[in-house]
Amino acid sequence: MHSKYGFPTMQILHFVGLCLLVGAIFMFDLRMVGFAKGIPIAALHKLIPWGVGGYAINVITGFLFLTATPDQYVYNAAFQWKMIFMALAGLNILVFYSFAFREAKLAGAGQSVPLLAKLAAGASLFLWTGIIIFGRMIAFNRPFVCPPHTAVGFIATCFTKRP
Repeated sequence: MHSKYGFPTMQILHFVGLCLLVGAIFMFDLRMVGFAKGIPIAALHKLIPWGVGGYAINVITGFLFLTATPDQYVYNAAFQWKMIFMALAGLNILVFYSFAFREAKLAGAGQSVPLLAKLAAGASLFLWTGIIIFGRMIAFNRPFVCPPHTAVGFIATCFTKRP
């Protein structure tokens, strides 16, 4: 990551992963909230593995960003909000596949999905949009540099007391 091409290469891969993720997920979610009703849900669900692949790319590249300069991420409010939104998006996926997907996947062309599926899709659109926004804000919201500390004072010094 600290080489001439390391960081730019990871940024490109992160963006490619984001495109795969958002392209697949947003198409699926937009269909569930009522757009493009001419496409059956099952047909759009075939795109989800591409989104999962994009997510995997982003987890790997995001981990590399974090480990290369942890102080620019761990103490960054935008990064913290991004992680909160990602956790909520994960919970939303769990709820959708546990309670709404079975009925939603049966919606053919021209049919609507159940209300719970629409709510999950709306939440997904909101959360992933927030993840993108907070991800972009990371670069513009540089945190203070945490002063030298002992392991005992790390949380008290760097997480609870901000300038």
